[in-house]
Amino acid sequence: MKFLAILAISATLLFSAIDINNASKTELTTLSGIGAKKAEAVLAYRTNHCFKNVDDLTAVKGISTKTVEKNRANLTVGKCKK
Repeated sequence: MKFLAILAISATLLFSAIDINNASKTELTTLSGIGAKKAEAVLAYRTNHCFKNVDDLTAVKGISTKTVEKNRANLTVGKCKK
C-alpha cells in the first residue's frame, strides 16, 4: 500500500509542482534534500506562518538556499489556509 502511495505521488510530481503552503509530509519528502525531519519542520512552520514565495522556505530551520535552488522547478506557493 505504501508503495502505491509513493508511486501516485511520484506520478503527480511529473505533472505539477509541490505547493509548500499545502503539501503533506509525504509530498515534501519527495523533494531533493528534504527528509522526514525537514518536512516536519516545514509543517510546524506553517502552523504559524504562510509562505509568500518559494524563497521563504529558507526561514525553516535546516533548509538552505541551496536546497531551495535544487527544487525550485518543483515548488510553487498556493493560497495559504490561514
